[in-house]
Amino acid sequence: MFNQKIYTPEQVAEILQLSKNTVYQLINRGEIVAKKIGKVYRIPAVSLFFTLTGLDYDLYQAEQKDLKEIPRIQREISKVRLSL
Repeated sequence: MFNQKIYTPEQVAEILQLSKNTVYQLINRGEIVAKKIGKVYRIPAVSLFFTLTGLDYDLYQAEQKDLKEIPRIQREISKVRLSL
């Protein structure tokens, strides 16, 4: 049903080697995107990816798809050049 990894602030603190308080400060400043459910925060893995790379995950996926297309595009360019 839902296969995205979700972390607690405590887990994120351990992963990033930060204090729990620092993680909460990052959440409050919007540097880590988290969802508050009741009284607790949950942090999606893509939020950590964004925080660490500065890339939006959707942009990252699009870039990876584009990189896979480069060889095909190069072949097409070569065909066009040969036909000139």
